[in-house]
Amino acid sequence: MTEAPTEPRSRWSAWTIHGDGRSVRPGDVVHPGERLSWPRTLGIGVQHVVAMFGATFTVPLITGFPPATTLFFSGIGTLLFLLITGNRLPSYLGSSFAFIAPVLAAKAGGDIGPALGGIVVAGVALAAVGLVVQLAGSRWIDALMPPVVTGAIVALIGLNLAPVAWDGGGSGTGVKAQPLIAVVTLAAILLATVAFRGFLARLSILLGVLVGWLLAAALGDLDPKAVDGLRDAAWIGLPEFHAPSFSLRAVVLVIPVILVLIAENAGHVKAVAAMTGRNLDRDMGRAFMGDGLATVLAGSGGGSGTTTYAENIGVMAATRVYSTAAYWVAGLAAVLLGLSPKFGALILTVPAGVLGGATTALYGLIAILGARIWIENRVDFHDPVNLMTAAVALIVGAANYTLTAGDLSFNGIALGTAAALVIYHGMRLVAHLRGTTPEPRQTPDPEL
Repeated sequence: MTEAPTEPRSRWSAWTIHGDGRSVRPGDVVHPGERLSWPRTLGIGVQHVVAMFGATFTVPLITGFPPATTLFFSGIGTLLFLLITGNRLPSYLGSSFAFIAPVLAAKAGGDIGPALGGIVVAGVALAAVGLVVQLAGSRWIDALMPPVVTGAIVALIGLNLAPVAWDGGGSGTGVKAQPLIAVVTLAAILLATVAFRGFLARLSILLGVLVGWLLAAALGDLDPKAVDGLRDAAWIGLPEFHAPSFSLRAVVLVIPVILVLIAENAGHVKAVAAMTGRNLDRDMGRAFMGDGLATVLAGSGGGSGTTTYAENIGVMAATRVYSTAAYWVAGLAAVLLGLSPKFGALILTVPAGVLGGATTALYGLIAILGARIWIENRVDFHDPVNLMTAAVALIVGAANYTLTAGDLSFNGIALGTAAALVIYHGMRLVAHLRGTTPEPRQTPDPEL
């Protein structure tokens, strides 16, 4: 269908008006360089805030980072990402779950400084990868991390986090702490997923957390100190900033996360390209650089590492609006929310059982996302190289194998990631040299 004519951009506007600015005709999409009327753009931007909110505030709750600070830097990071990508790539940068396990391991005696240092270094490394991709192209990323490796890394992160859902990694902030509240929270999430349609169904995690919080409040299970902190918090003020410190151990623990961030960013770019019908490969390197620099900024001030959010792709798919204008609204809204200590204090009142119930679903979804990567890319597990790559990496990550060398400690995510890369490329090399590379499996004709 022919797209409705648009007004030319004025020298003062970054976007043209799509059609009449009020609606999107069947078959049309609002491209990144377009926008609807500002009231409608504001509404869509708020939807993006709601879509990212549940996952973004869950990460700092688990890791012990200040939630308002993380939210503040997610907004700043989103605006920075839009600038670096030339306002062409619609994306929200929220807290990455890939950082949870290494951050928990990197925290020394409760001090988040070393973990922040690791996040900063990971961000610098991702930005450097982005620069290389921008100069040399993105095909080498696909060669280094084929779908079987990417899927294994994503899946093992979810499995590695399973003990955290149960008992908060020994901190008593999981299902074990408040089993009834955890079960009700999880049940509410599952029910909301199938009971509601459209956008509400996408808020199932947030709705489940709300139900669990209300139950805990009714049972008197909210932390009195957190409630007092909420009562005393100011409505407007700066978030709580923390400076990073740097240790080799923390950097080694956190640095493998960049492989997940590369996969997530690449997948995001390709998904938006497919939905808008435009080739965005030229922006792949800029996406890596944007996310890397946003992660550096967050780690420098006390926020969680960031990544492009799949939740917001769902909003774009539902609305067919890919305008970057909506993400400017979302980023600015997140910054404003981060400037409210009252809001940050409210998040800190979420009890342990609620976190346990929510993370049971969230960590499981991460593991299943890895399997989804395999399925969508039709990974052939009759090939022994693919089979062994996934098998070994998953067990190393799920069992949280740990290797200590002096002051350095490598956990399950780092070792599982290394195992996936070394096993895949090592076995492929030996098979090629020996001439034992298996023939591609033929898919049987269903009519035969």
